[in-house]
Amino acid sequence: MNDQQTIAVEIAYALPEKQAIVPVLVAEGTTALEAARESGIAEQFEDLEISDDLKLGIFGKAVSPGQVLRAGDRVEIYRPLKADPKEVRKARAAAARERRSNTP
Repeated sequence: MNDQQTIAVEIAYALPEKQAIVPVLVAEGTTALEAARESGIAEQFEDLEISDDLKLGIFGKAVSPGQVLRAGDRVEIYRPLKADPKEVRKARAAAARERRSNTP
């Protein structure tokens, strides 16, 4: 990182039973994906793979892996959803309709 300025950012990842926030110094112009790779956070989680299709956010707002970071950003690595939220809502609405139609 020779003459290039560095900025401090954090990389965060969480499972229900384990969480980590890793502070890392990166060169200005570093992307969210590059910072996630540089942080080494994947070494702390057996199933975490830092790949180009990783879902990322900064302070709770989804961003592209190519998002250029600013000093103080916290890059959050999102886990894949286990269930599609739209399908869950549809199933819940269908169950409610069924209960209403069976009520005397």
